[in-house]
Amino acid sequence: MNGESVSPSLSTQSPAPARPVAARTRMILEAPVLPTLLRLSAPNVLNLLAIAGMITFDGLFIGRLGADALAGVSLAFPWVMLVQHTAASGMGGGVSSAIARALGAGNRERADALASHAFALAVILAAIFSGLMLPGAPLVFGWMGGRGEVLDAALAYSNAAFSGAISICMLNLLGSVVRGTGNMGLPSATIVGAVLAHVVLSPALIFGWGPFPALGPAGAGWGLAATFGAGSLVLIAYLRGSRSLVALAFRGVRVQPELFKEILRVGVPGMINVAITNLSVVVLTGIAGHLGRETAIGYAMGARLEYILIPLAFGFGTAIVAMVGTNWGAKQFGRARRIAWTGGATVAVACGAVGVFFALFPRLWMGLFTEDAEIVRIGVSYLRIVGPIYALYGLGMALYFATQGLGRVLLTVLANGARLVASAAGALLALSWLDAGTTGFFIAVAAGFAAYGALTAAALIHICKAETQR
Repeated sequence: MNGESVSPSLSTQSPAPARPVAARTRMILEAPVLPTLLRLSAPNVLNLLAIAGMITFDGLFIGRLGADALAGVSLAFPWVMLVQHTAASGMGGGVSSAIARALGAGNRERADALASHAFALAVILAAIFSGLMLPGAPLVFGWMGGRGEVLDAALAYSNAAFSGAISICMLNLLGSVVRGTGNMGLPSATIVGAVLAHVVLSPALIFGWGPFPALGPAGAGWGLAATFGAGSLVLIAYLRGSRSLVALAFRGVRVQPELFKEILRVGVPGMINVAITNLSVVVLTGIAGHLGRETAIGYAMGARLEYILIPLAFGFGTAIVAMVGTNWGAKQFGRARRIAWTGGATVAVACGAVGVFFALFPRLWMGLFTEDAEIVRIGVSYLRIVGPIYALYGLGMALYFATQGLGRVLLTVLANGARLVASAAGALLALSWLDAGTTGFFIAVAAGFAAYGALTAAALIHICKAETQR
């Protein structure tokens, strides 16, 4: 920004004064597509590994407190992850998309104003989550089966984590602001640093090392809040400095409902998409349960591989959002479409490679979770049938991120909903009418993934055609 003062309150209806295009924006607009995509995606791999590491280490630390503590935190942890996913890939996608399109159009003032509105949105989201979960957690965890010491542990962790929900929301939404400028490295490095600090601080708070009191399960929640809060401060300092392509202001900012709408029209469907993805596994696990306990567990363990594919797609997807959004905002429609399809093919190859590998060597995956011969057999069957179709699942996820960049996600969210309906209906048909057993059930799941890839491709073609004709 060369140190100049920019007022985010400038009307978004007025064209921005001409300014030199930033080097990073120029790269997104002009550099070869695939190398740029790979370059922007690379830092996100560290980000995803860090989050996976945090999940693993928290489980190891809490497990040392005993089975009740581990069971209690396990009740609360999915709700904390809901905050993370909502802020990162739900609302975060809306923020990145809006910022990228504003910069692509050369409207730096609009991008600045969007950054300030994203900050406000982080506060609002945190208030909603904290306001619901702090008083409502006893009822929620009791409904989930929490009793006695298990419930006490769940509440201790949950109350600490949701008291600090502002840290989780702020780190992810401000990270999305920075990603929208094409800078993937800083948000990833900040999250990696926060997670590494959490891995050090959390056990000290849990067990009472050094000057810290022993807080038990609450220590993991406070460790998360403190380290993510520190990461948020790093991003705030960057966005208020001269090196950032957008300026985060706290004074003189006029609230513009249009900008909230711009973020929410992508962010709200993104939240729904996250919910559909998680609901799919829940529903299909329930259907598998009609074939017996071993089938339900075998399917669940096999399908856990999909939780590796989702963050893999997200790593590429954040770059796809920035690249497609920037080029679409600059009215480089042909290049934006090329980026979308290149990103889709790249993620399809990556997810397909994972799927084919474990279809060929399924016992390597199943052996991580169980030695039960029947469960392993069922899981092996699932991976052999569904694994090769993961390429189409990857294609669908990547094209969803492309439509986030376009700011038009409704059709691709509906495609994900159609996947859930197709898989569930096909599975029930296979079991109830065709008596096709586990093989028929797994074929129905594979068909759902194939339908998802086809429907998202059709949705992208339709959206691009409709937008360019406007």
